Amino acid sequence: MIYLLPLEEFPAGQSPPLGKLQRFAAAYFQKEVKTLPVITGTNFTTRLNPNTKTRQILTVDVLKFLQARLPADAFCLLAITMDDLYPEPSWNFVFGQASLHAGVGVYSFARYDPAFYGQRRGPDYESVLLRRSCKVLVHETGHMFGLSHCVFFACVMNGSNHLGESDSRPFHLCPVCLRKLQWSMKWDIVKRDESMAAIYHEFGFESESKWTEARLAKMKAGHAR
Repeated sequence: MIYLLPLEEFPAGQSPPLGKLQRFAAAYFQKEVKTLPVITGTNFTTRLNPNTKTRQILTVDVLKFLQARLPADAFCLLAITMDDLYPEPSWNFVFGQASLHAGVGVYSFARYDPAFYGQRRGPDYESVLLRRSCKVLVHETGHMFGLSHCVFFACVMNGSNHLGESDSRPFHLCPVCLRKLQWSMKWDIVKRDESMAAIYHEFGFESESKWTEARLAKMKAGHAR
């Protein structure tokens, strides 16, 4: 089981829908995903970023909190937030941080919102934020399954140092990373791609839907011969 734990409410129009994030991760990893209730009464260390003047949460506090609350049936417990994050006082920010041996991580979607950079939210804002958030969620969850940053092909597991690099990553796993997960998780790759093509289409990610359908057609043609 993959657990998602929102650290605050995710208001409509200002954050990615939690239900869609949950369903996307479940289709992507072919594993049950459960979203836990929003937590309250936490006492995480916070600060105002000296550059952006935005509120940030100290990641090490969150990781300690999660380790003490890891469900017995959890493969991993991932906290998600619309607050910015920092791992220690000397750092400006971090997109996320995880403890792979403990199976916990915390990830922020704050810097995937154009408004964070003082930009106007365009008419396609919600689609852009959903796309970016789904992509970073599966990238970071991929690390929890043991995948390192990919240096072989264009892959969702490619590393990124800024938003432009993150946006340029595809949604799909390259053949190397895909095979690693398929071997460990015993996927039926056709069934998985059918799930992904459907959810890409539902979420309006049409280029990814068409790409996945083309791959499915080739796989099914190969099986028919």
